[in-house]
Amino acid sequence: MRRAHGLVRGSLGPLVAGVLLAGCGAPSSPVTRSGESTTPPPPTSTVAAGDLATQKAAAGIADCPASDATVPADPKGLPDITLPCLGGGKEVRLAGLRGTPMVINVWAQWCPPCRQEAPHLTEASQQFGDRVLFLGIDIADPLPDRAIAFADEAGWTYPQVADEDSRVKAPFQLTGPPMTLLVTADGTIAYRHSGMITSTEQLQQLIEQHLGVD
Repeated sequence: MRRAHGLVRGSLGPLVAGVLLAGCGAPSSPVTRSGESTTPPPPTSTVAAGDLATQKAAAGIADCPASDATVPADPKGLPDITLPCLGGGKEVRLAGLRGTPMVINVWAQWCPPCRQEAPHLTEASQQFGDRVLFLGIDIADPLPDRAIAFADEAGWTYPQVADEDSRVKAPFQLTGPPMTLLVTADGTIAYRHSGMITSTEQLQQLIEQHLGVD
């Protein structure tokens, strides 16, 4: 957990509280951990797929979960969108994720509030274990190597998918990361939380309230 808490300290800086709570906009002006603007990232990564797989394995990030390719999409559930597994592995059809309550977190390595909330996700995922499936969606990010490095630093060992083209933005009603969705075992979206999770206790309470898992 020292890595996650260190990440929080590193991301503090001249950030405005309202911006943290509201979330990030598009990555047209990425931000460093100190809150200073940087130049936009290049349009594509130059890191080889094999190197990304090695980086992912070294970070201990789990393989992406199996998803049903045939189950009908639930109009009250996750969209019928298939996303690649971050760092390599099987693709994930979001609408086909069934059988386990889920916490789905939309994030990006260029997003300061995502860095702020990272340790709370780490702690909650460890506390709930196999009773809740945690899944990250790295959005609008053309640099998977940096995304994996961030997940590693945060201590996230749960699976991650990539949404470079922001395909979930419209169906999730997403203005910008972070966003956390709670999804029941039958695939229904029970709750959307726009903006930053501010404590592990807050996330625990949301999971207990909306997913019935304590």
